[in-house]
Amino acid sequence: MPITIMGDREFEDVPSIKSKALRINLNENIYGTFSEIGAGQETVRNFFRAGGASGTIAKAMSAYDKDFSDAIYGEEDDKRYVTEGRLKKMLSHEINLIEARITRDKHPHKLFFSYANTVATIDFAKQYKGHGWVGIRYQVEPGEDYNEISLHIRFHENDARLQQNTLGTLGVNLIYGAYYKYDNPKKLLRYLYDHIDKDQIEIDTINFSGPRFEQVDNRLMSLQLVKNGMTDAVMFAPDGNNVLPAKILYKKNILALRGSFRPVTKVNMDIYKGSLELFIKEKKVSEENTQVIFEITLSNLRAEGEINELDFMDRAKLLCSLGQTVMISNFQEYYKLVEYFSRYTKERMGLAMGVNNMIEIFDEKYYRHLSGGILEAFGKLFFKDLKVYLYPLKDHETGEIITSENLKVHPRMKELYKFFKYNGKVLDIKDYNPEFLDIFSREILQMINDGKSGWEKMLPESTSEMIKNQNLFGYKEPVLEKKE
Repeated sequence: MPITIMGDREFEDVPSIKSKALRINLNENIYGTFSEIGAGQETVRNFFRAGGASGTIAKAMSAYDKDFSDAIYGEEDDKRYVTEGRLKKMLSHEINLIEARITRDKHPHKLFFSYANTVATIDFAKQYKGHGWVGIRYQVEPGEDYNEISLHIRFHENDARLQQNTLGTLGVNLIYGAYYKYDNPKKLLRYLYDHIDKDQIEIDTINFSGPRFEQVDNRLMSLQLVKNGMTDAVMFAPDGNNVLPAKILYKKNILALRGSFRPVTKVNMDIYKGSLELFIKEKKVSEENTQVIFEITLSNLRAEGEINELDFMDRAKLLCSLGQTVMISNFQEYYKLVEYFSRYTKERMGLAMGVNNMIEIFDEKYYRHLSGGILEAFGKLFFKDLKVYLYPLKDHETGEIITSENLKVHPRMKELYKFFKYNGKVLDIKDYNPEFLDIFSREILQMINDGKSGWEKMLPESTSEMIKNQNLFGYKEPVLEKKE
């Protein structure tokens, strides 16, 4: 048996793609359709080759011509074909057909499924590597409501044939996992990479829905993508659903705020308000085209050791309740974050941060892995129209307010800092509330854990209520002592 390396799959015998397809084919109840657009019929090919496919495949098709595709599935409002909307239409259309054409009276035990993908492989000039949507809608019990798993992929290989083969392997892994690993979505996620190297393909969005996944929070599944190294960043919208980063960031002005948000405090919201006011005043920035991102890094989530998923969900719930778009990333250095945003937009960007973060940016130890050191990193960080919006810090020993004018970096970095500061790359947030400078999230968290009162006034009102109502961050109702 081949060996793959993916989390706890290391050193474990992993079924071959042929044996996975054959197991599906030999299951007399699994029956459905394959519709693949843009890269041939690479997934269904594996099932045909495995043998016994006649009991599994009701239909296989590739509506490659755009007019044919529109005639079958309808036109998209944006006239695009490699979209989540197109995938959903494909899945719905094919499931409706199989339900209409295969009678339950004759086949009472059949588990219907529809597998679909719509992809664009690498272009001829090899400048655009391609991406796609892949999904399955399926039953685990006859007559049960349908479950669905949909995901977005980005190709990293430089050859169309290699991309097609990888897509076919992924498709088999998805169908196999959907039927045989649905009771453990985290494992199902890792098994998608059986016989696939993470350098070949990236999964940057995934959503589970249906009766078998009622207890699955897709934000937690997003976290698994980053944690498992399947992608460097994932995003979810205020409604809590995972969302494609390209959809959120494409051609947008982007303002990013990095923090622990454990919990989100009045300081965080003051930074948000002050930096946004400055950002939308910049040339080439319009409020309507501005996307604000609250970013939490994987290293921050691991600050207390192994990632606490309950703690992560508490942070996510609070940020979403405040109407914010959240990003989980593996970008410890800010320049990597900016490079990531540059995939999707050429518009102006901004970073909002506190003084301590700014001082860390000028610490050389973070750039020793770069041949050009800190200068290379800063070239990547500021090569666009990027600006930093700096929130002040109060020195609790002296009471001094530290801003961009008086913060101290390492002596070797002083001239470099001056260069960026006096070229208008660093702007102070001057419209801030001085009372908030004494608020620290770690102290609030300690007060919550210790059952103390008074922390509520340091958080947005709705946040305090949510922590109490949902018992977030280990909150417990204080027990009043009985008077003798």
